[in-house]
Amino acid sequence: MHNFTILRKRLLFTFVCLLAAAGTWAQNTYTISGTIKNSANGEKLIDVIVQVAEQKSLGTTTNDYGFYSLSLKEGDYTIQYTYLGFNQVTEKISLHGNVVKNISLQEKGTSLNEVVVTSTVKNENVRSTSMGVEKLNMAQIKDIPVLFGERDVLKTLQLLPGVKSAGDGSSGFYVRGGGADQNLILLDEATVYNASHLLGFFSTFNSDAIKDVTLYKGNMPAQYGGRLASVMDVRMNDGNDQNFQVSGGIGLIASRLMLQGPIKKNKGSFLISGRRTYADMFLKLSNNPDQRNNQLYFYDLNLKANYTLNENNRLYLSGYFGKDVIGVAKIFGIDWGNATGTLRWNHIFNSKLFSNTSLIYSNYNYNIRLTVDQNDIKIISKIADWNLKQEFQWYANNKNTVKFGFNSTYHDLVPGEIRASATSGVNNLQLTKRYGWENAVFINNDWKASPHFSMSYGLRVSSFSVLGPGKFYEFDAQGNQTSTMTYGKGDFVKTYVNPEPRIAATYILNEQHSLKASYARNIQNMHLLSNTTSSSPTDRWITNSNIIKPEIGDQGSVGYYRNFKDNKYETSVEVYYKAMQNQVDYRDGAQIEGNELVEADLRFGKGRAYGAEFSLKKKEGKVTGWISYTLSRTERQIDGVNSGRWYPARQDQTHNLAVVGIYHLSRKWTVSGTFVYNTGNAVTFPTGKYNINNQVVYVYTDRNGYRMPAYHRLDLGATWKVRDTKHYKSEIAFSLYNAYGRENAYIINFRNNPDNPSETQAVQYSLFRWVPSVTWNFTFK
Repeated sequence: MHNFTILRKRLLFTFVCLLAAAGTWAQNTYTISGTIKNSANGEKLIDVIVQVAEQKSLGTTTNDYGFYSLSLKEGDYTIQYTYLGFNQVTEKISLHGNVVKNISLQEKGTSLNEVVVTSTVKNENVRSTSMGVEKLNMAQIKDIPVLFGERDVLKTLQLLPGVKSAGDGSSGFYVRGGGADQNLILLDEATVYNASHLLGFFSTFNSDAIKDVTLYKGNMPAQYGGRLASVMDVRMNDGNDQNFQVSGGIGLIASRLMLQGPIKKNKGSFLISGRRTYADMFLKLSNNPDQRNNQLYFYDLNLKANYTLNENNRLYLSGYFGKDVIGVAKIFGIDWGNATGTLRWNHIFNSKLFSNTSLIYSNYNYNIRLTVDQNDIKIISKIADWNLKQEFQWYANNKNTVKFGFNSTYHDLVPGEIRASATSGVNNLQLTKRYGWENAVFINNDWKASPHFSMSYGLRVSSFSVLGPGKFYEFDAQGNQTSTMTYGKGDFVKTYVNPEPRIAATYILNEQHSLKASYARNIQNMHLLSNTTSSSPTDRWITNSNIIKPEIGDQGSVGYYRNFKDNKYETSVEVYYKAMQNQVDYRDGAQIEGNELVEADLRFGKGRAYGAEFSLKKKEGKVTGWISYTLSRTERQIDGVNSGRWYPARQDQTHNLAVVGIYHLSRKWTVSGTFVYNTGNAVTFPTGKYNINNQVVYVYTDRNGYRMPAYHRLDLGATWKVRDTKHYKSEIAFSLYNAYGRENAYIINFRNNPDNPSETQAVQYSLFRWVPSVTWNFTFK
């Protein structure tokens, strides 16, 4: 007992000493915090570098809402606030207590040397722990020529390493071997299930309304989840809280208009941005009455408002509404669209703890209308999500920044429903609705262990519960139904729980080059059924079920980053390998649409993707741009497909090259060009044929055993800055898509040779040869 008493006293003494040491540290350490905004319009700036001038290794960056926090020992410091494209601000601070320092940064004047390639400061690509991350802002894409002259973030992302286009004119994309459905696309935190207009010729993102885009190619931080391949996080502009502003553009087939201004100066602002095509208006001028009744257009509307309640509380409300309409007289029509809404509350508890609470709604639906002999047939489908997300950011000290929180999403799916007139002879059909409850908790720490070594590591634990009501089925190996199970409303059919660890590390060899490595596991609980090579508005989303398991992806990567000539040139090489489980494919002849027992046609297996990505960027000077090249393979091994052998996935492209060049001729003229080349997608072609009742039936053997022809294209652009004053800006953008008229294969069909029916002809169809466009862009302040 005596010895125990002595031990207890010693432990108590040690504990008191530790508390005293902690108190001494707390007494000598204080925090500088605040928000950083654009002085011209009040926009909060993301990823601003906040550094101690006397010791560059001491620093932090602003978060997605412009907040920063930096803890330092008591003393006098010179703090630098740096953001590319803005004048640096330097503040002398005597730190003898916690300090709130809000900063306004001023944009640099236009110069021939100014081109934004990334929103970070010099050598941040070398120093950060980020791997497989691409960042864009709107200044970067404004001079890049694209189809129909519409500035498009998705088209620009397809020019970056590891990102591949889904096809000519398509806004769909593949990332490091993942399918189009394995990309999580977020607009102000709301999921966008179909990010394309007019079957992929435009994306849903109106560049006027967008502030920042970040693409995580598989190695995403723990606060993101739900997809295997990537996360594309798109943030909308907040609106100008200083002055009213009108801007827009008029093009050959689409026009845009944006209005923004203060609700109360320095307190709140609003933004309204709309866009619409008017190809259907030209149809109304036709001499053909049938064509005058055709429809072909899309529109989208971005809305946002924010208001500062006090220095510690701010509210945001944003929404997106978009719809496509295609109609052939009164015979056929299809429309599809997205609607999202996000209500956010930013709260600063103290100088070290920041909170963001979001209530998010997302809806995607499509409607198909058929009129046969005055009988109407309507096919509808939708997916709706309600999501509550809570995220905390704790700036523990100048070496550790911790993010933690949770999100909970309720999924409501209508896979398909047919409504027909009583006299049509078509039976009404209601596929079983599906419900799911997806939850996750996460924690992630950014740790600056030393001036040369830093890590970002975290854990996400996700769960997905399949909910009733509904019928669920079981099948044998041949796809025959063996049993039916019926569940009531709110019943738990099956719950899947998966841990998702992530880690990334950077070793800085010196200020010019570094080595990086990372590993991440990702889980996907939502799956897209599609037999097309690119996304279609009628593709069918499904959730996990008693048969369909969560997809699992494990990706590891290593990289070398090197900058040259005072960081004017950035180079990087990344090598990755990704192993995937529970991949979904289809048996031959699978029927997806309107099939209640679609799971009988599904096949499951594994996948692998591996490759190397090379990037060279020139960031400064009259000539800027980048070159990206990706060498990769993407393969699947599915039970019951291709005799169990590995085969190329349809998005497999061995070689992918993109060259982007921008030349600033003068203050008024900028010319640009892009060249792209990639190996053709893997496809399944017939290997033989036979006749049944004078009908040709083709025979297919190896899955994706053939290739489409190689794809390549040159685009040219020029921008003439007509006028640039304090209150008025005007420019005209010219572009020529596919400048040398390459007829790239969009689809290849097979038919009998009309001159020799015993022979089979392959017939190639192309979408575009030359597509010129001109757009007038303007801004009134």
